[in-house]
Order: sequence, then structure tokens, then C-alpha cells
Amino acid sequence: QVQLVESGGGLVQPGGSLRLSCAVSGLNLDYYSITWFRQAPGKEREGILCISSGDGSTVYADSVKGRFTISRDNAKNTVYLQMMSLKPEDTAVYYCASEWSAYCYSASGNYPYWGQGTQVTVSS
Repeated sequence: QVQLVESGGGLVQPGGSLRLSCAVSGLNLDYYSITWFRQAPGKEREGILCISSGDGSTVYADSVKGRFTISRDNAKNTVYLQMMSLKPEDTAVYYCASEWSAYCYSASGNYPYWGQGTQVTVSS
């Protein structure tokens, strides 16, 4: 059974940093990519960053370029989303998901496995 569990969300001031974790079970990250998504209130879900099995990363959202990075610890089967210079518009529920593929194909592709999400609020 595949499970993805996000953690690390919370309240942070504008300009601050936060690191989200996505702990994965039932899926060997040596062979599968993981994508981070977010959904703000009243907005559609958007793909942010993906990391492939070969450690290549793909940025899906221009708004996070230079501020967010994705990394992985295969020993812990965990993927991280490091967020810096946070802005109020980054406020959203953040999800990690598996495209059931070794590669990062598309943020609009088929993602059969999702975590429950973690809330990030950027506010003073």
C-alpha cells in the first residue's frame, strides 16, 4: 500500500523559510519521482516542483523559481520542499504526489497517489 504523508507546515512571516517533508511508504524512491503541488483557497491546484528518480528536478511553477528547491533522502524515503523568501501568496495547502513514474512528465498528468496535505500560511 502506497502512502505519502506531508509534514512541516505552519504559520510563517513574509520573508521567512519553511521546509516541508513528504514521507513515502510502499514506493521505493530509487525508482519513482515525486511532485509537490499546492492549492490556495479559491484557486486551482498547481504543480510546483518535481524530483525524478535520477535526482533531476523540474520546476512547474515560475512563481517559485529561485525560492523553492526540492530534494530527496532515499535512505529515509522522504522528499523535501525547502521554501525561502515566502510571500503571502504562497499560502496554500501543500501536497506531495506520485506520478507512478521514474520521470517528471507533467504537472497535469495522472497522479494515482496523494498525501493528505499540510497547511502553509504566510502572514504577519
